[in-house]
Amino acid sequence: MTETKHIKISDYSYPLPENRIAKFPIPQRDHSKLLIYQHGNVSEDVFYHLPEYLPQGALMVFNNTKVIQARLHFRKETGALIEVFLLEPAQPTDYELMFQTTSHCAWLCMIGNLKKWKNGVLKRDFEINGHRLTLTATRQSPEMLSITGQTSGETYHWVDFQWDNDNVSFAEILEEVGELPIPPYLNRETQERDKTTYQTVYSKIKGSVAAPTAGLHFTDAVLAALDKRGIDREELTLHVGAGTFKPVKSEEIEGHRMHTEYICVHRQTLEKLLRHSGEAIAVGTTSVRTLESLYYIGLKLMRHPDASEAELHVNQWEPYEQPAQQVTPTDAIRAVLDYLDRNHLPALHTSTQIIIAPGYDYKIVKMLVTNFHQPQSTLLLLVSAFVKGDWRKIYDYALGHDFRFLSYGDSSLLIP
Repeated sequence: MTETKHIKISDYSYPLPENRIAKFPIPQRDHSKLLIYQHGNVSEDVFYHLPEYLPQGALMVFNNTKVIQARLHFRKETGALIEVFLLEPAQPTDYELMFQTTSHCAWLCMIGNLKKWKNGVLKRDFEINGHRLTLTATRQSPEMLSITGQTSGETYHWVDFQWDNDNVSFAEILEEVGELPIPPYLNRETQERDKTTYQTVYSKIKGSVAAPTAGLHFTDAVLAALDKRGIDREELTLHVGAGTFKPVKSEEIEGHRMHTEYICVHRQTLEKLLRHSGEAIAVGTTSVRTLESLYYIGLKLMRHPDASEAELHVNQWEPYEQPAQQVTPTDAIRAVLDYLDRNHLPALHTSTQIIIAPGYDYKIVKMLVTNFHQPQSTLLLLVSAFVKGDWRKIYDYALGHDFRFLSYGDSSLLIP
């Protein structure tokens, strides 16, 4: 672990010209370029040919999270515009319950133009289905953050929301007045078409503030081609937090605090993993983080069968602090299934803070579909760990062959 913690993030930099960042997606999702990295060899194709490169009968796992319209704008009587960016539910903490709430709820938020909102209540009037509505936002004291285990300060603020209509859910309010939070590096305003293009075609479970962008290339036609090739498909949920864009500012990665993200894996997915010997092709780094976290959750349950949902949280450095394990991925997955059985649960709900960096030993993910990530990012560390440090060959090829980068950019299939 010592070596991993002392990785210098400056070693994971590369020149990314502004004109290589895809500001908009191409018209047809599945016509993006596909880089294929296979056992050290690099080539390229078109994304809709992806199924041809996958072994028949393999299991492919997708993140079915849906991006919410998480930016809310309020104008003070002084004229100051305040942006409230929803990060994660505070009261209630369950995502599904949160979107069903009527009349009031609370979120942990980032605040834009915070210096103009020292105190007082923000108000916004609007109509939903012909009914006038007033939404208010009130910042609570930093002490409220201790309830969530967060520290007060520059990032998180507890904001209470109230509205004067019991027939309107918070989900409906966000649909009406929220704005989709496209990535900051696109340096542009959200457009109406982003509501469609910045969601995967299989998105279902609301909760993310950023898209699992590896999935943006898939179309119904590509999914049908996977089925025709005999690829098993399963879904899980990891709600992507704004921390995914958080740059590593410390010289060594030991100083970087990973963000927590909430995961849900259903019994059927775990059973399917068992039938595939605990091996999977992951679509995106979010699926990777969830699948690999399952192994460490299984280890905990083998040691502490009565662990609570909160105790199953995977800490940032946990994988590196474990002694060498003889436990197979199938043993770990079976332990998670046994936990669900004992507690009569249809799915595993917990959270992960896992950091995957060179020195990490992948347990479940055998192939990875992913986009091209920012320099000096934790996502680039994850890719480097997957290809055993060979990331520069991949990125040099992409830069030299007109690949488009970041969220709306092109894709790659990595086979170590």
